[in-house]
Amino acid sequence: MNAIHFIREYIRHPRSVGAVIPSSRQLAKQIATPIYFDKASCIIEYGAGTGVFTQELILNKRPETLLLVIEANESFYKTLQSKYVHLEKVHIIHGSAEHVAQYIRQYEVPKVDYVVSGLPFTSLPGALSSLILGQTAEVLGQEGKFITFQYSKVKHNFFRTFFADIQIKKVNCNVPPAYVFTCSL
Repeated sequence: MNAIHFIREYIRHPRSVGAVIPSSRQLAKQIATPIYFDKASCIIEYGAGTGVFTQELILNKRPETLLLVIEANESFYKTLQSKYVHLEKVHIIHGSAEHVAQYIRQYEVPKVDYVVSGLPFTSLPGALSSLILGQTAEVLGQEGKFITFQYSKVKHNFFRTFFADIQIKKVNCNVPPAYVFTCSL
């Protein structure tokens, strides 16, 4: 069901969905690896799609850790909302990552520890990507980490304009294989 839903949304919105099928569990586990769940008070996820990363974050986070999931695609948003509406400290937001500062004010978040992203920066317009990454660096501050994946390293230098330290890990157990970027200031 998730794969069919994902393919349908990719066909409708290829620039914003960015993949034909959902990410693998192995990629979700690698995305979660840099997160110190025992210390995190707030995690934000951009572009959750059908919720592969969301599920991994929910399975590992402490009950008191706030999880804000931002999804622009209305169909994916409705799916995520129906799956997670009953969970405390998990909020599904129908909106864009470029407004992350607004959302943290709305939910009275004093500090963001991690931002996890499934956004396809290679297909998003450059100005939007810059706005999202600039806002992300601002809300994370010196202590936080931005964790994203891409299907190539083509955006590595672009990410470096926002984050000084970038660690890259390749995940072969994904279709196609992907690179996880763990970024900090």
